[in-house]
Amino acid sequence: MNLIFRTAFLASALISANVTQAVDTGPQKTLQVYTTAKDTKLRLTLSDKLSLKPAQQAPETDTAIFVNPDKRYQTLLGIGGAITDASAEVYATLDQKTQREFMQAYYDQDKGLGYSLLRTTIHSSDFASSSYTYIEEGDKALNTFDITPDKKHRIPMIKQAIRAAGGSITTYASPWSAPAFMKDTNNMLQGGKLLPEYRDTWATYFTKFIRAYEQEGIPIWGITVQNEPMAKQTWESMIFTAEEERDFLKNHLGPIMHTSGLGDKKIIVWDHNRDLITHRANTILSDPEAAKYVWGVGFHWYETWTGGQPMFGNVAEVKQAFPHINLLLTEATVEKFDAARYHHWPNAERYGNSIVNDFNAGAAGWTDWNMLLDDKGGPNHVSNFCFAPIHADSKTGKLIYTPTYYYLGHFSRFIRPEAQRVSAVSSRSVLQTTSFINADNQLATVVLNLSDAAVTYRFYIGTQETTVTIPARAIQTLVY
Repeated sequence: MNLIFRTAFLASALISANVTQAVDTGPQKTLQVYTTAKDTKLRLTLSDKLSLKPAQQAPETDTAIFVNPDKRYQTLLGIGGAITDASAEVYATLDQKTQREFMQAYYDQDKGLGYSLLRTTIHSSDFASSSYTYIEEGDKALNTFDITPDKKHRIPMIKQAIRAAGGSITTYASPWSAPAFMKDTNNMLQGGKLLPEYRDTWATYFTKFIRAYEQEGIPIWGITVQNEPMAKQTWESMIFTAEEERDFLKNHLGPIMHTSGLGDKKIIVWDHNRDLITHRANTILSDPEAAKYVWGVGFHWYETWTGGQPMFGNVAEVKQAFPHINLLLTEATVEKFDAARYHHWPNAERYGNSIVNDFNAGAAGWTDWNMLLDDKGGPNHVSNFCFAPIHADSKTGKLIYTPTYYYLGHFSRFIRPEAQRVSAVSSRSVLQTTSFINADNQLATVVLNLSDAAVTYRFYIGTQETTVTIPARAIQTLVY
């Protein structure tokens, strides 16, 4: 066994149930390598410490990663996940010790993932035990508005997450559908459109949600206009064409947010897949009266694609066309839950591949979907069961950590809010990479190996270099 892997396996013996070494956030004199790899015990494990030396020209035959910290791009908003009703309902079944374990696993920067971004829903989504709103049906004046349904499980969990994150976390919210009576289908499920006479009412609903949550001590950083506005789903869903979303934002939501004293809240448009993102961005952002209300464009990863890579180029195109606009991955999950595939490695690799490429395309943040689900992939009131990075075993009450949890940590633990992406490229397609420099000047470079063979590569930081080996089917974070 070579020195790198002997060191790695000794380090992995120190691993706990869910995390490994604490991160030294001070200035680094050596390069620290953290590794997660298939068919090993390596899970966010400090696997090597390497010295840098003056760089030499790499031969054409060598594999190399080149990082130039002087070339900087977008600033990171954060990385995190969603607290849905489903997550909160499952969390409420855990004993206090396991709840503390969960909060540390996600929010502790040294012992967990250091999550800094949180999404939640405006009333129900499919990931809840039932469909509900905050008003009585037919209440156009919103006199009965009441967030009591959220106070049972969701709000207490969010408050604990805020405490676990150190007292603050960037929180944004998304609606899946307006109440049934406001839609042309008179149904919260199965798509349908917002009726014109309820546009102001629905816009005001957003402001009431924000005020109510903030009265509960949960600051709302921003909102998205509509979750998946082009999808007719079996669950809560509502359709906006590009022009309809533009006009709703321009003539109703934007002005009402401002006149309500909430003009500082960030508004995110689209909130759907990469495939149609350019058309939506062009339609909304080319209208100055709509664009003035837009902080950014949100996107999901569920687009239909065959072969090759997902449509990361569409995300990059929006950033090129509108450099001042922020891009945010607002939702991603592996669908079609199967408990036999908790540890299915390609699920984690899909996350690694998407995060690397979304950041390189210009994304300012990345938000996973449900942070916690049960051992059936729910609860979900329309049986749309999915995977989460952590599941709860209903028989034992213990947490099940999937490989996806560790892959996410290679980004969120080391790349912190306000970090700037820097130039990082691989000389061979066998490796993928992205790199950020944090506000404290600590550099974090993520390297992804999706191949079935270990790869030894030369790692260049400016005018210095070292040699690193990444195992097969592995992800590494190099911290300097």
